[in-house]
Amino acid sequence: MFNRTNLLILLIALAGALGGFLAGGWLHAPSASRADLTAKVGALATPFDLPDLAGQTHSLAEWRGKLVLVNFWASWCAPCVEEMPMLDRAQQQLTARGVQVIGIASDNHDATRAFLDRHPVRYPILINDPDHGPDVSMAYGNTRSVLPYSVLIGRDGHILAQRFGNFSENGLEKWLAPFF
Repeated sequence: MFNRTNLLILLIALAGALGGFLAGGWLHAPSASRADLTAKVGALATPFDLPDLAGQTHSLAEWRGKLVLVNFWASWCAPCVEEMPMLDRAQQQLTARGVQVIGIASDNHDATRAFLDRHPVRYPILINDPDHGPDVSMAYGNTRSVLPYSVLIGRDGHILAQRFGNFSENGLEKWLAPFF
């Protein structure tokens, strides 16, 4: 049977729950989600300043006027390692068409250097050490923190396409084809 004591306990519990809900909303003001902080296709690409292996800083603006394929990778990422020779060949084949491949290593300098000593590529490699600064791939739409992650930036600096995962040669050709 429902008596006054049970009713009082129920009302106190409901008041506590409501108070907790309201306090939680007040203490945790709405913030932007990860997706709100990342660039989408059509947006102007976020500028970056990242070092290469020699410590020289490079910015995205250096490649303005080219079709830029930015590939985020890491030495410990097997699919990244698999696609890098193909990206290197693509760079050599597409240079005359105004394409520039840029690799951004989500690694520290030493791991990147050791990897590239064993697996050299001829396109620029920049370093985005996850222990020293924000994850640049996130600003370019990598909301899943997946590697490899590639972004195609148009000659005007706007993002044309984004891709999670590695490419096959045929897949890369099809991905690039609409932008020539």
